[in-house]
Amino acid sequence: MTGPAYVIPQTEIDERVAARVGGKALALARMARAGIVVPSFVAVTTDVYAAYLEATGLGVRILFELERKDFAEMRWEELWDAALRIRSLFLTTPLPPDLRAALAQPIAARFAGVATVVRSSAPGEDSAGASFAGLHESYVNVRGVDAILEHVKLVWASLWSDAALLYRRELGLDPTRSVMAVVVQEIVAGERSGVAFSCHPENDTQALLEAVHGLNQGLVDGVVEPDRWTLDRRDGALLEHHQAERLEMMSAAADGVRLMPLPGDRRGAAPLAADEVPRVFGLAQRAERHFEAPQDVEWTLRRNELFALQSRPITTLAGKAGDGRAAYLSLTRSYDSLQRLRRRIEDEDIPSLVAAADRLAATPLEGLDDAGLRAALQDRKAAHDRGVDVYIADFIPFAHGARLFGSAYNDVVRPEDPYEFTDLLTATPMLSLRRNAALEQLAACLRDGDEAAAARALTEYLTEFGDAAGLGGQGGASPGAPMLSAGAGTATGTATGAATGTDRDAVHDPAREEVLAVARRLARRPAGLTPARPDPAERARRFIEAHPEGEQARAAELLDLGRASWRLRDDDNLYLGRLERLLTAALNEAARRGLQVDDDLRPREVTLPSPHGAPPPVAGEAGQATPAGPSAPPSGVRRQARQIVGQPAGPGLAVGLARVVADREDLAAFEDGEILVCDAIAPEMTFVVPLAAGIVERRGGMLIHGAIIAREYGLPCVTGVPLATDLIHTGDRLTVDGYLGIVVVG
Repeated sequence: MTGPAYVIPQTEIDERVAARVGGKALALARMARAGIVVPSFVAVTTDVYAAYLEATGLGVRILFELERKDFAEMRWEELWDAALRIRSLFLTTPLPPDLRAALAQPIAARFAGVATVVRSSAPGEDSAGASFAGLHESYVNVRGVDAILEHVKLVWASLWSDAALLYRRELGLDPTRSVMAVVVQEIVAGERSGVAFSCHPENDTQALLEAVHGLNQGLVDGVVEPDRWTLDRRDGALLEHHQAERLEMMSAAADGVRLMPLPGDRRGAAPLAADEVPRVFGLAQRAERHFEAPQDVEWTLRRNELFALQSRPITTLAGKAGDGRAAYLSLTRSYDSLQRLRRRIEDEDIPSLVAAADRLAATPLEGLDDAGLRAALQDRKAAHDRGVDVYIADFIPFAHGARLFGSAYNDVVRPEDPYEFTDLLTATPMLSLRRNAALEQLAACLRDGDEAAAARALTEYLTEFGDAAGLGGQGGASPGAPMLSAGAGTATGTATGAATGTDRDAVHDPAREEVLAVARRLARRPAGLTPARPDPAERARRFIEAHPEGEQARAAELLDLGRASWRLRDDDNLYLGRLERLLTAALNEAARRGLQVDDDLRPREVTLPSPHGAPPPVAGEAGQATPAGPSAPPSGVRRQARQIVGQPAGPGLAVGLARVVADREDLAAFEDGEILVCDAIAPEMTFVVPLAAGIVERRGGMLIHGAIIAREYGLPCVTGVPLATDLIHTGDRLTVDGYLGIVVVG
């Protein structure tokens, strides 16, 4: 096929090529023919996408990623990871030379020296039955042929984003048959921009206009609050004008767009003047008449000239994501939104949770009468509920900071390992690492035979970290914050006896015995036996210097945001866990006294809506390409497995005997060099990780505690293994391939 068939100019786009140029390109061409002003553009056809997948073999590799696990059973962390890995395939797979040459000539001829917007235009996108608004990527202010072609690949990759995959499943579409065209459009850097709904999404007698100063990206990303005008749909009469605070605007930068302070002289002025509101509403009406359906029109005003940037039908489904998809999509945040969320977490959320736990722990339950215990129970339940609310509303979305940094790192560095970015996030001051460092200090004392030093190290360990590890005591620490109050309770018994095994009471203290058992095993290992780790400072420098000089400060800020997100993702359970243990202690005291307790006073589980819709089965859908995960075997039946596919979460290969950990007794029995197999590694379990040769978990994702701690110790790790603790048994010989995400049994 020759070059011109790959790139079609707007004047040649009509219904005959609709399947090759996609809905967005067709809508723009139709508006231009109807006399509506649109920026000049070309369409890169679906033929290019298909040729790229075939020539590079990428189509087969994408299917492998989607078939690792039944799509309907993936957690939100696993969906993020699958999308990240597929995106990395596009980043690291160059356009074949002949394909690149066929695209470069027409794009250079049209956009030499011109800033562009590179937008998705998938067939079926922006149709009457579906709206993929915000699910596929658009890139603003892209300059030069090389940059445009790279961003075309990124738009292709967004066909496989987690959000787009979920939406296709909800619509009953087959992801394996999905293709993507791309619109390359001359940028119109308007002074005011917005969205016009010819029919209000929530009231069909009204219309709705939204407008911001600067580029539309601020409104689309949700980081700039728009002014809103509600109009009577029949005659355009103004019904209401909601004025925004108007503090910031999105502007073009050297590379992409940046959020900037709004100049003071514009803060008091609405983005649309009174006589401009009817003009924008009229644009939406013209689009509705032309397409014979209510329209959502993106527009901009440049020097008083009104441009339509795109138009799509208003669909019911687009505004009512089903079965948790809307909640799942809300987890994805922009850089500026995450920075605001970080300030709230560090300045408000964490201090309030710490203060609540300290206050509750300061009141011994044993000294309360029954009425006082009931009151304490109510108080602890309320504090725990507040902790659950904070965890869901703030802590979980903040995990996206690590993912946002990962995408930015991969974009500029293009590593073969899509998770290389985590090497820059490791070695942050997480509680689990400080706790394990203290445990290694105890092991060093035992290794040296210094019993007095070992006794002191054990007392210090239990005093400082006992509560965080679930071992008794009420100390603990918070990431980036002072140590939690240790005065509310410390470990009991003498350390010397526990360390030497001569004090009867201490020997029978389960916390001390558990810690000492692990420390003694660590002591049998040579000193300093830790895996070599890449230098995070060198990789951080490489990431920052890969940006233009004017963008390096922001790159450093993004890295800092990613590290804060990574640290909290590891430590967040510790804040909530302390409140839960305080509540559980009150429940146990009530049970000891024989007091009746309502079920609604028991700890509330942290539950997130399933990200999946529940569409009818679709033949050949990628999410159903493999059988559903194996069901649990009948009681007493040992299920055999030879090779299990999960999610790669820690690179490397490990061979060893499995230790399936279901309870604390299994932890106490953990031996040096075994493979840790569990449902999910809880923070209080990580003190045995330095002994492990590898990790296998049922729960999946790069942003779960087990994967994070595996990366910290350089351990091969596979997560998301269905029925891991049923298919694998203690003593099985395992090979853990953390590169491919495969576990071989036997």
